[in-house]
Amino acid sequence: MAIISSNIGDNDFSLRKKELRLVDSKIIPEEKRNKNLNLARPLTLNEFIGQEQLKSSLRIAIDASIFRKEPMEHTLLYGQPGLGKTTLAYLIAHELNTKCRIATAPAIERPRDIVGLLLGLKDGEVLFIDEIHRLNRLTEELLYSAMEDFRLDLTMGANRGARCRTINLPRFTLIGATTKLASISAPLRDRFGISQKIEFYTYDELKKIIDNFSRLINLNLDNEASYDLAKISRGTPRIALRLLRRVRDYAQVVNKTNMISLNLIKKALNSYQIDEKGLDSLDRHYLSFLNQNNNIPTGLDSIAAGLGDDSSMLEFVVEPYLIKIGFVTRTPRGRLLTALGKKYIDSKNDNF
Repeated sequence: MAIISSNIGDNDFSLRKKELRLVDSKIIPEEKRNKNLNLARPLTLNEFIGQEQLKSSLRIAIDASIFRKEPMEHTLLYGQPGLGKTTLAYLIAHELNTKCRIATAPAIERPRDIVGLLLGLKDGEVLFIDEIHRLNRLTEELLYSAMEDFRLDLTMGANRGARCRTINLPRFTLIGATTKLASISAPLRDRFGISQKIEFYTYDELKKIIDNFSRLINLNLDNEASYDLAKISRGTPRIALRLLRRVRDYAQVVNKTNMISLNLIKKALNSYQIDEKGLDSLDRHYLSFLNQNNNIPTGLDSIAAGLGDDSSMLEFVVEPYLIKIGFVTRTPRGRLLTALGKKYIDSKNDNF
């Protein structure tokens, strides 16, 4: 029930200039407008590269829905940004032969916003809510009866004049996407019949994505070059395609060519201070800060203060990949640089 109404050796990390990170997996405005990126999206679930276990589970759910002639169960997709959650929502709708309505949780500010979205749906359609962990409490509570019973339970007015009203809804499928699964309340999370994690991509999968996109934008990459770019792309297609576009810029402006070699990729990415591990200056500043603490666990807030960055950004944007590649570990007392991370940062101190 809801009611409507700078250099790595510098000590002063905090002075480091804030700038767009090419290896940040969050979408940037250019990518929302890029027609080639839209053309590169797969048209069917079979064309989607990678995530084989996830695709198999979704295929069963989709086919079962079609067989029973009823909406597919509500689905929660979670994982790091840039792995294809929005694309999968479109593909699910396509496989169900229906429309996908798109919304982002921060834009759903008031209960009437979600009411409008739900009332605008037609039978069998898909409603995709990105960043669903950011729904406010009143809006979230409206979804409970909508998801369970396809109805809205509303309280109109207040005090003695308040009255209850139930509105029946079309039978729909809600697909929620989140990068912060733990931030979703248990009552909402439990109403999703399907919950699937989107994993990082393998080098071979990223190479296929890079090769496909390079043909689309008329670039000629040799096998060694495309595989090397895949290794640098942090397991994330969005980063892979962004780096490929920047390599294209470098190749066309500096070398006047569409031929991309391994050596050219290294030169291009070095100009953006991105190394062979796919790490940039912020990653190296983070690792160097830990290195200066001489194997003493350091709290996230202390790291954020030292770097002049937001602790949430460090936790959810910077740290996941550094932990994945074994350079950083989280302990109850704080963050620690691993031996592998120390070996890496010591080797980089003189090079950047």
